[in-house]
Amino acid sequence: MPSHPIFENPPALPRDAVVEALERALADRAHEPAAANALVGIALNGADREFVEHWCVQVGTRAVAGSPLLGLGGLCLGHTARRFGHLGDEAVALVHSLAARAELDPSDVDGRALDGLDDVRSFLRPS
Repeated sequence: MPSHPIFENPPALPRDAVVEALERALADRAHEPAAANALVGIALNGADREFVEHWCVQVGTRAVAGSPLLGLGGLCLGHTARRFGHLGDEAVALVHSLAARAELDPSDVDGRALDGLDDVRSFLRPS
């Protein structure tokens, strides 16, 4: 019987470890896998919405075209909207921008940005 890998959501790392992983990946794409785990971990399990949102926006605005971190940034903003029911205006605008880029060119921003937009539309509470 073939074995299948088991996916487990990454834990939220300490803030300094998250910042280090993300800054390293934004400077050198070789570090993107560790950064992806750090970002997903805080988006799904982090307690500080503003910290999560800040780093999703940093990733979504600073990662280079074609980086998988762009789509992931949009997706993680969707997770943040689902968990906390709120995002700032800059984050909402970024989710829309990343999703539009994903629709135009999936090699620029992957389709996870579209999933993030769906979550934002579904879970943001009106102000």
